[in-house]
Amino acid sequence: MIRVAIANQKGGVGKTTTAINIATAMAAIGWKVLLVDLDPQGNASTGIGIGTDQREHSSYDLLVDQMPLSACATPTKIPGLDIVPATVDLSGAEVELVSVDNRTERLRTALSGHTGYDIAFIDCPPSLGLLTLNALCAADTLLVPLQCEFFALEGLSQLLQTVERVQQRFNPDLGIVGIALTMFDRRNRLTDQVSDDVRSCLGNLVFEAVIPRNVRLSEAPSHGLPALIYDHNCTGSRAYMALARELISRLPEKRKAA
Repeated sequence: MIRVAIANQKGGVGKTTTAINIATAMAAIGWKVLLVDLDPQGNASTGIGIGTDQREHSSYDLLVDQMPLSACATPTKIPGLDIVPATVDLSGAEVELVSVDNRTERLRTALSGHTGYDIAFIDCPPSLGLLTLNALCAADTLLVPLQCEFFALEGLSQLLQTVERVQQRFNPDLGIVGIALTMFDRRNRLTDQVSDDVRSCLGNLVFEAVIPRNVRLSEAPSHGLPALIYDHNCTGSRAYMALARELISRLPEKRKAA
C-alpha cells in the first residue's frame, strides 16, 4: 500500500478538498483506496458523506487505542473507497499521545502490513503537531496543496524544513511527490506571479495540473459528495482528474494505467 500524506500547516489551502477528490479519482479508475481523516474537524469525513452517527470507530481509536485498521475503516458511497473517519475526540489525541512510547509511530504501525488497499491518502490537520508528524512518519511520500497567494510561500518553506527534520530523525524514506497549486485564479495577476515563483524555485516538483477557484468545488461538501460525483464536468473536477493522472505517473511503484 502506497501511503501519501496531504499536508500543509496553513489552513484553507485545499488539503481536504484535494484529499477527497483525488481519492475519488483514483477509486474511479480501479484503485482500492483508503482515506484517513486525521483532522479533528472531520471535514473529509463530512465531505465524503460520512455523518457523525456513522463514525462508530475513528482515527482516534486507530492512534490512541490502537484499534485495528479493519475495525476503523468505513465504506463510502464511492465503490473502491473506504475512509477512517475523524471525530472530535481526535482533538485531544495530541495531548494524550505526548507521554506514550512510540508516539510518532502510531499511524505507521496501524497502516503497516495491510494489502487490502493500493493506496492510502492521509488528510492532515492545518498544523505541524503530533498528528501531522504521525502522518509524515507513516507516509512514503508527501503531496502539498499550495494556495496561490504570497503568505502560502512563507508557509511552504517552513513545511519543507519540517520534512527535512522528519527525514533526518524519523522517516529517511519520506519523499515529496509534488506540490499542487490550488485556488488558481487567472484573473488575478498575483496568482500568476506566485505560480511563476514556485515553479522557478521548485521546478518539476510542482504539478503541471492546477486546481482553479471553482464554485462547484465549494458547493460539493455541503451535499456530502466529492466534486467529481457532484459535478464531474466542472472545471474543478476535470483539474483533479488531471492531477490524479499526473500523480500516478510519479508514484514509484504499483502504477496503474489511468
